[in-house]
Amino acid sequence: MRAANQKPFLNVKLPLEERISDLLERLSVEEKIALMMDESPGVARLSIPPYKWWNECLHGVARAGRATVFPQAIGLAATFNPTLIRRIGEAISAEARAKHHEAMREHRHQRYTGLTFWTPNINIFRDPRWGRGQETYGEDPHLTATMGMAIVRGLQGNDPHRLRVAACAKHYAVHSGPEQIRHGFDAKVSAFDLADTYLYAFGQLVHGGVESVMCAYNRVNGEPCCGNTELLDGYLRKRWGFKGHVVSDCGAIDDFHRQHGVTRTAEESAAKALLAGCDLNCGTTYQALRGALSRRLISEDDINRSLRRLLRTGMKLGMFDRSDSSSTPQFSTRLIGCDRHRKLAREAARQSIVLLKNERNLLPLDPKAPMYTVAGPAAADGEVLLGNYSGLSDKMTSILSGITSRVSATTTIYYAASCQYDRGPDAPPMQLQMESVQAAAVIAVMGISPLFEGEEGDAIANVDAGDRLDCSLPTAQISMLAALKKIGRPLVLILTGGSPIISPEIYAMADAVLWAWYPGQEGGHGVADVLFGDVSPSGRLPITFPRSIKDLPAYDNYAMEGRTYRYSRAEPLYPFGFGLSYTRFRYSRLRVSKKRIKAGETITAEVAVTNSGQREGDEVVQLYVRRSQGRPVVALRDFRRVKIAAGQTAKVSFQITPEMLGTFDDRGEPICPTGRLDLIISGAAPVERSVALGSAKPAVAEVTIV
Repeated sequence: MRAANQKPFLNVKLPLEERISDLLERLSVEEKIALMMDESPGVARLSIPPYKWWNECLHGVARAGRATVFPQAIGLAATFNPTLIRRIGEAISAEARAKHHEAMREHRHQRYTGLTFWTPNINIFRDPRWGRGQETYGEDPHLTATMGMAIVRGLQGNDPHRLRVAACAKHYAVHSGPEQIRHGFDAKVSAFDLADTYLYAFGQLVHGGVESVMCAYNRVNGEPCCGNTELLDGYLRKRWGFKGHVVSDCGAIDDFHRQHGVTRTAEESAAKALLAGCDLNCGTTYQALRGALSRRLISEDDINRSLRRLLRTGMKLGMFDRSDSSSTPQFSTRLIGCDRHRKLAREAARQSIVLLKNERNLLPLDPKAPMYTVAGPAAADGEVLLGNYSGLSDKMTSILSGITSRVSATTTIYYAASCQYDRGPDAPPMQLQMESVQAAAVIAVMGISPLFEGEEGDAIANVDAGDRLDCSLPTAQISMLAALKKIGRPLVLILTGGSPIISPEIYAMADAVLWAWYPGQEGGHGVADVLFGDVSPSGRLPITFPRSIKDLPAYDNYAMEGRTYRYSRAEPLYPFGFGLSYTRFRYSRLRVSKKRIKAGETITAEVAVTNSGQREGDEVVQLYVRRSQGRPVVALRDFRRVKIAAGQTAKVSFQITPEMLGTFDDRGEPICPTGRLDLIISGAAPVERSVALGSAKPAVAEVTIV
């Protein structure tokens, strides 16, 4: 648009900051405040339309109609494949853009039609009882940061001046349950744990260019996160150089006076959040900024500072451009749920599935066998494909449908759900027992669904606000599995869920176990592809499966001692990073460029990884640093996913920086202590249990820092 009367803030040829300044000068205080809440009414006199900042795309565009549904985030983490995750982010942002442009053409401005997406959730899944752990990338800070950066880059694109969509790192910080008390809880955490565990991924995503950060409901060491100057100004802006905007979790600022008791009024709460650095209020508490301004708790400059950040994001998204001048590409709605995205969802499901057990090489199954029995409440349930914060697809394939579509036309499938998730008969119906005697294998599809774990108020079959306080498989399913075992046929157990199922007896009963997560719209096909050997399983656990809840500290204790593979001394049921394949791998000839180094030096390590089996497979080669003293004892520092043909050897190398060899002191400052370190390259966390379960023996090299 080149009209002589065009307002400067609409002119895309002007510098961004000049455009923002022009718009700020045109706005009244009331208009500015209205633009700082998630349901912005717009400014009609300036032709600025309404905008809803709240949009979701955790594993596909959510709550906005039809979209491609990818595996839940915890399943994406199990792929250990950031390249794949970035491609998924690109697919999601293309569908998001298509939906947004269509909504704008139709003058629809309701929630979930925008371009600012409150994804990813990079909280650390520190405790398996947390119902929202399924939304995360697991328990390890490095894996979380790597997967988080991959999805952000896919969502936002490569242009530093133009965003495809805006991503948001949440929930900042130290936020991971309990759900029932999240609005008033004070997370007491040491400076060491804060730096080593809880802030690491946030810092990495800020350095990687994430556009926004969402502050959490809880307090951290006495201060609510959305009014926490140390977190929002000290770490985020001063230490890490964050240039984007901060949004509150929904209702979090209201919690200051209603739950935390750190303020008395809405005016005080709004002022506290604004001055600390929270720019956008999900909620309505910022309506009180007018009163806070009258009481001189804040100044208009404080409002301008935050609104400038919001306007910057909006302009980078093209929200203030006119259609004839916008350089943002238009995306066709034909992209939504297209064949290319569906194939990507299937590939993600395949790579996410973890083979936990395979006695006597029962798997893969023969798709031409005369008969299989499929039983269990999750087999035909579409709910287990989704997980929370999911979109909807018109092409959903249940696990039962995937199995049925993969076997030969002459193979008989006998199906019986036989029990519900949490209740049912003590034994399967007699007809099921009679039919299954002739089955090549009994395939039990069990586990949990999003009805049993999730966010506060969402898991409607759960009485603990979405958390799973015992983490066991419901007794009805255990009883059914025991009865199926008595039939005497080979027993394959497929488990769904977004958090560990801690029932050691079920893993002992089954001859083979596949962990399927919430695998997305193509989950049934992905499971069948692995079950019948079209691909070798290659998913790896992004979380530890403990043997017992008794091995864990108290749920509301945020100290990391005794938690995750990095700090627990208890033997796990299944370790972090673990996953079997239909082939076998061997690690050898680990070479390190220098074994005696000075602090600050970078070295390289190279290992030979041999596929000693009979078929091609992907191995996730994991680099760990183990300390003879200090914290953490062991930590993942890097990984590579490599495809190796049968009988072939791949050389895998890592560049090991000083940061990878370092840790933090008691003040949370980075240090690189002198002394001996072990560099361990392996296919799972380096604990004895990994090798006992079938993972390759690690390759180890000693390095000394002088």
